[in-house]
Amino acid sequence: MNDNTAPTNKNDRAELIGLDGISSLEENSKDRQFVTALARGLEVLRCFKPRDRHLGNQDIAERTGLPKPTVSRLTYTLTRMNYLHHDVKLGKYQLGTAVLSLGFSLLTNMDVLKIARPLMQDLADYSHTVVSVGTRDRLGMIYLDGRHSTDATVSLRREPGTRVPIASTAMGRALLCGLPEDEREQLMDNIRQRDPNNWTENKSGIEQALRDYEERGFCLSIGDWRSDVNAIGVPMLPISGSRLLTFNCAAPAFVLRQHMLEDDIGPRLVNLVRTIESEAARY
Repeated sequence: MNDNTAPTNKNDRAELIGLDGISSLEENSKDRQFVTALARGLEVLRCFKPRDRHLGNQDIAERTGLPKPTVSRLTYTLTRMNYLHHDVKLGKYQLGTAVLSLGFSLLTNMDVLKIARPLMQDLADYSHTVVSVGTRDRLGMIYLDGRHSTDATVSLRREPGTRVPIASTAMGRALLCGLPEDEREQLMDNIRQRDPNNWTENKSGIEQALRDYEERGFCLSIGDWRSDVNAIGVPMLPISGSRLLTFNCAAPAFVLRQHMLEDDIGPRLVNLVRTIESEAARY
């Protein structure tokens, strides 16, 4: 079961693009230290999602809201710098090797991932699921790594770079549980503004997650993001200035029942995170 489902509606897309994007460039441009041209170039790179192989200037203009002539200059510059590759036959662009080197450097220098991987693999094999780690990316969560059960007949695929919403997923709710109260309230308000139509349902799920985390150390998403997927999440609080990470365990609902998450997998995931925290503190 390969699940890299693309956003299917405007609200989904808004949540993934989210906070501090092109819509706030005008506001940021009032800051004399803010380099608008650089920010625009980075927004062009952010347009490329895991499902995208090639994008044209028109595609990028639509996604960023930037004028097409501006996009053309940015893609030309990024191509010259090897951050984009131009396919002459298609007249479109794909991400270049320079982008890969940045992402690789990030992942290879995260000591937490080195510690976490064998522990994640053990839990994935035990639970016949996928165990993943991710962090916040604006109003979404981005997967940094995932370990899949070696003998699972059915598994969700969560490759690095996959993005999911915050409000309805176990990984996202775990992030909210780990944030200081003022930051959590601000983020929830941003989510509400981006997706007001689903806020009542999302707020209810988040509030339940906060109660579960306070009582048991983990939070759940039982068919809330997708009706056929159950998941559990645990935040790992920042250590020595590192970012807030969240770990989750997910599987199709018929593989991972709610009682299994609550009675067995949840406590194991909490123990996994505490072990990683203990090991990382020694670095």
